[in-house]
Amino acid sequence: MSPSSASAPPANWPSPVALEPYDEANAELLRAVAPAGYTPPTPHARYHLVVIGAGTAGLVSAAIAASLGARVALVERHMFGGDCLNFGCVPSKALIRSARAWRDAATAATDFAGPQVRGTGDFGAVMERLRVLRAQLSEADSVERFAGLGVHVFLGEARFTSRESVAVGDTTLRFRRAIIATGARASVPPIPGLADTPYDTNETIFSLTDLPARLVVIGGGPIGAELAQAFARLGSDVALVHADDRILPRDDEDAAGIVARVMERDGVCISNGARIESVAHDGREFTVTYSSGGVSTTARAERLLVATGRAPNTEGLALDQAGVDRGKSGITVDDRFRTSNSRILAIGDVSSTLQFTHVADAQARLAVPNALFFGLGGGRNSRLVVPRVTYTAPEVAHVGLTPEEAGEKGEQVETLRIELASNDRSVLEGDTAGFLKVFLRKGSDHILGATLVAAHAGEMIGEMGVAMTHGLGLGKLGKTIHAYPTQSDVFRRAADTWRRGRLTPLAQRIFAMWFRIFS
Repeated sequence: MSPSSASAPPANWPSPVALEPYDEANAELLRAVAPAGYTPPTPHARYHLVVIGAGTAGLVSAAIAASLGARVALVERHMFGGDCLNFGCVPSKALIRSARAWRDAATAATDFAGPQVRGTGDFGAVMERLRVLRAQLSEADSVERFAGLGVHVFLGEARFTSRESVAVGDTTLRFRRAIIATGARASVPPIPGLADTPYDTNETIFSLTDLPARLVVIGGGPIGAELAQAFARLGSDVALVHADDRILPRDDEDAAGIVARVMERDGVCISNGARIESVAHDGREFTVTYSSGGVSTTARAERLLVATGRAPNTEGLALDQAGVDRGKSGITVDDRFRTSNSRILAIGDVSSTLQFTHVADAQARLAVPNALFFGLGGGRNSRLVVPRVTYTAPEVAHVGLTPEEAGEKGEQVETLRIELASNDRSVLEGDTAGFLKVFLRKGSDHILGATLVAAHAGEMIGEMGVAMTHGLGLGKLGKTIHAYPTQSDVFRRAADTWRRGRLTPLAQRIFAMWFRIFS
């Protein structure tokens, strides 16, 4: 069904700025994650677990608890799947994949003697593909699936009415334990004039059907960098404006430098250290006035994307009624995810400084046993070995501690660096802009952390995560045979570099003596 032939949206269709256009793909998505006419079940007198929020953290929590035989209620006010499925990981990676294909087509002739590609692509078809794939993936997060698992699903706003009860409309759900997993949303900086303009965030940018000729992105973190590069590769004239002295300020400085150079090659104009003075919209275009390096600049564009961080979703929960404390960064929890009310836990973006889908998943797997079985089979947040990936080109992946974080913990750090330019597969692929850094406890092969910059760094960093999770040193990791030629061979090279560093002058003299004796 094409958008033009679709009937009128149902009554529960989300705000037009959150989910457009009304076509069959989006209608299929809505049928899965926010079905019209849904009739909630008759609630139990008391639930073993009430989960608030049906993003990754909430869905995994509810599924695990239900599989164990617990009575579980799951409450969602908007759309099942949360930010990741609807406005985050899924649509952004679909867009990035299309952008990579467009860039490869455009450079095939010069880089690989391929066919000469001219003209523009079909941005509308790119976005249609995004919507179709998102709808296909929504089945795993659907209301129907979780109801089929035995979970009592309630659609609506949740608010605590006591330390052991929550209301959804006129329905009261009493619980033995509860998990708050309400996630986070795009935060908006107090820029003069911004609130009076129709700016985009990650919750609206994927509803575009026409490619903006000009796009200004405010924010140089992962979301801003990923989308700025993707839109530039798709043909937009992109300006990236941000307050820090470099993009990706939380990532390795060398890694950020490589990404910035590639982004600029792709056509992104990056303004570092910018102070945005005002934003205006005249009904046709945005005007963004900012100063950088002492120079005042005005940028104009058809669309403005604000990507300046995330804010936890705690409004409307009546946390005070439940005795749950919160701070500036979200709900306050201990190492076992418990809030100031021991009956209530909080996981995922609403309480975690690491706001990633895989972290929400991992925390849920620990939090459910902590909630239902007094910690038996659960675990502590501090023991998680967490990878993170920025899906720019090249990708930037990191796991474990940075040297700065290790130093704060009293660790002395030895850093090994292997350039991708020395990796045969990288040379053959034409992707030599990158490196592997391994951070070791000085004097040993104990891995404290690692940063990898490569085309598929996110796929590769898991090898380091496995080693760290199971206490394998770099020496043992280096004994793994990697297929040739692969980029993952950089891990073996790092181990070889470490071993050569252990060959001290004394060891060299002993070997020399040995070979003289047995010459």
